[in-house]
Amino acid sequence: MIEDQAPRTAVIGAGYWGKNLLRNLAALGALAGFHDADAETRARFAAQYPEAAMHDDLAALLADPAIEAVAIATPAATHGAIARRALEAGKHVFVEKPLCLDLAEARALGALADARGVVLMVGHLLLYHPAFTALRAQVEAGAIGRLRYVYSTRASLGKIRREENALWSFAPHDISMMLALTGRAPTRVTCNGEAWLSPDVADLTLSHFDFGDGLQGHIFVSWLHPYKDHRLVVVGEAGMLVFNDTLPGADKLLRYPHSIGWDGDLPVLDKAEARPVPFGEQEPLAEEMRHFLTCCRTGARPRSDAREGAAVLAVLDMCQRALAAGAPVEADAA
Repeated sequence: MIEDQAPRTAVIGAGYWGKNLLRNLAALGALAGFHDADAETRARFAAQYPEAAMHDDLAALLADPAIEAVAIATPAATHGAIARRALEAGKHVFVEKPLCLDLAEARALGALADARGVVLMVGHLLLYHPAFTALRAQVEAGAIGRLRYVYSTRASLGKIRREENALWSFAPHDISMMLALTGRAPTRVTCNGEAWLSPDVADLTLSHFDFGDGLQGHIFVSWLHPYKDHRLVVVGEAGMLVFNDTLPGADKLLRYPHSIGWDGDLPVLDKAEARPVPFGEQEPLAEEMRHFLTCCRTGARPRSDAREGAAVLAVLDMCQRALAAGAPVEADAA
């Protein structure tokens, strides 16, 4: 049953990731319909979610006045066009990362959502991960002092794509977390990578960020890696935090209260044991969908709104141009 307070929401794209949106929206009492271009996929989920209206035509779904919101999980190249159609139809819109593939289009979509008075939210999932929210709270509370360096690794064997490179496929989540922690965009970006499997589609990239005032960062992404490695490391002047999403339980988020003193002009390292940082056990996607539905109901601006989505896209654009040029890109040239 759809709860009275939950906006009636339809999923557009029920494949690799869309099936997870279907599951969570159904659990939250908000699933009202879905559309997928593949007939077999539509039939399978029509049987699994008989309470949801199955639409074989996207235009009909968008024209349905009973649908208040949509969640888009189609290929990245289609995000912008489908989001625009949904916004023009007066729907609240959740769209998986990236918001679209063009920075000007992202900003235009944000302006359109504001003009129509509807919510536009981007699926930067890790902003809603309980371990990351606990890590962010530690940083904002000054638990590790002033930030010095932030870096992430997102690597595995697959899923290999031919339409978008590893940077665009993997890095948006990490850029989103990095911007949330630093509170500002980088002033200078370098990016190196290589394409081995498909021409001009980088299989790995290493991006370096200069945020000014001595704050640095980097992001390594690859789908040609011997094991899964999803880590975020945050180094401050008074300690360090590590969010390792591949580890279970309390080891997923640790604080290292290392410190460095001085004996005359010689640095003295005081190593300390890692301490678990408590965090909730909620499923990140459930938290993200709950946030979206709440924003639709109340009119609140999402944590990952169109402006945040455009900010992430701006950094991705800088990285891509630096990768193509083989030279650093300054923010002034963005």
